[in-house]
Amino acid sequence: MKKEIDIKQYAIQCIAQEAEAIGRLKDLINDHFVACVNEIYNDNEGRVIVTGIGKSAIIAQKIVATFNSTGTPAIFMHAADAIHGDLGIIQPHDIVLCLSKSGNTPEIKLLLPMIKMMGSKVIALVGNTQSFLAQNADFVLDCSVDKESCPNNLAPTASSTAQLVMGDALAVCLIAMRGFTASDFARIHPGGTLGKKLYLKVETLCKQNAKPRVSLNDNLNTIIYEISSKRLGVTAVLNDNEGIAGIITDGDLRRMLQQSQNIQQIKASDIMSKSPKVINENELAVKALEMMRGNNITSLLVVDDNNQYVGVVHLHDIIREGII
Repeated sequence: MKKEIDIKQYAIQCIAQEAEAIGRLKDLINDHFVACVNEIYNDNEGRVIVTGIGKSAIIAQKIVATFNSTGTPAIFMHAADAIHGDLGIIQPHDIVLCLSKSGNTPEIKLLLPMIKMMGSKVIALVGNTQSFLAQNADFVLDCSVDKESCPNNLAPTASSTAQLVMGDALAVCLIAMRGFTASDFARIHPGGTLGKKLYLKVETLCKQNAKPRVSLNDNLNTIIYEISSKRLGVTAVLNDNEGIAGIITDGDLRRMLQQSQNIQQIKASDIMSKSPKVINENELAVKALEMMRGNNITSLLVVDDNNQYVGVVHLHDIIREGII
């Protein structure tokens, strides 16, 4: 039978209680936390094996994903599977990060002595510092909460959120210690939009396009043909030294045709916009996007390190890569 409740109030209360639980973690960052970060950082030969059961296992998987994506090798091991054969995942020099709210589950009690026998260091990320897990771990990260946001104070809600945030705190500290850069991030995220923003260069995009170009004295027929055949809506205008003198867009052509009576005498130098926006081929595609947005244009002429014209990058190229 449906119980009538104030839905908004329950949601607000849940968010407030979880925010309070996260805020309390600041007071729990102590020397044990510092020691844990140093232990993981200094373990150059091993990985971090993150384990748990129930909701803690789900949080453990997210922590593993964050570690791996930011330069700390990690593997998830479900605590229940570990006691049925998956202990073989653990190798010498690995560090085991064990998540548990109570620290007293049967699986943890059976698993922990086996890990210790294998010689691995154990970090307990636990909600009960008096538990079996906390008392037998090498390092203890206190992740306790006063109350779950569940109305019955049963379902892991505030506690699992606190575990997640503590895991993020570990990862962020390791990122800073490793000097993990945007380039490092791109190297291990090559397939996603985030990675493309950090590694995809203008050179790669402009090489996929034709290279429209006309000379200063080329007539209107040549200009129209070049813009139409290359399908980019623009053409570069080059001087005698192959340097960029200007740009002509299809919009420039339309405006010229509306204003000029004697189109037979028109030359490229009469139509072009001088000092066009250009970008070096080694710049990131996201920089090209910023320039287009800032100047309300859809194309940029691309130059090499010698300021020689190499092609055009169009807004559609960037959209196609999913960077926007």
